[in-house]
Amino acid sequence: MSEAIFNLDATVRTDLGKGASRRLRHQDKVPAILYGGDEAPVSLTLDHNKVIQAQEFEAFYSHVLTINVDGKKVEALVKDMQRHPYKPKVTHIDFQRVIAGQALTTNVPLHFMNEEAAPSIKTEGGHAEHHMADIEITCMPKDLPEYIEVDLMDVALGQTLHISDLTLPKGVESVELTKGESHDLAVVTIKTAKGPSVEEEAAEEGGEEEATEE
Repeated sequence: MSEAIFNLDATVRTDLGKGASRRLRHQDKVPAILYGGDEAPVSLTLDHNKVIQAQEFEAFYSHVLTINVDGKKVEALVKDMQRHPYKPKVTHIDFQRVIAGQALTTNVPLHFMNEEAAPSIKTEGGHAEHHMADIEITCMPKDLPEYIEVDLMDVALGQTLHISDLTLPKGVESVELTKGESHDLAVVTIKTAKGPSVEEEAAEEGGEEEATEE
């Protein structure tokens, strides 16, 4: 993966408001805002083509990015991205500053491993019902993982994995678990594939017998 997706060039914009943002979009630019830390929020302009290429990578949303703001490098995370309702266009981005030595809170994606190879799915007819696609974590910037793995190989039919069952990297904590045991949310369940009920099977068998007698 090219490191270029983690580096974006931006310029400070002083022409603000909806009209100004609309004009930028017509010029293939993306209006954005950078906030957080002890500094005041800054309105930015980025090149749309660079943004649209970078956002295709999952890591773009969970990686510490370097934004070159008029020559000054700032580390930040994508906190929100707005898109056009039907065109492949990014219309606005919110960036949050990352401060070295200060813990950050963000969401990282879950990667479900061995889903097709797990015996409960491959040979026992189960299927994985995902309850979460990402997880909110807190950690130091240096410990930020790109994603969290959820291994389904040994998960039994009917079993549910919760946040507390996940193996988080060193230095990474679940935000939900810090709120107490009642926040140990379900992540994935291996459920039995839905088939015909006993009554439906009996009715089908009875119909077949009547047809044979006739």
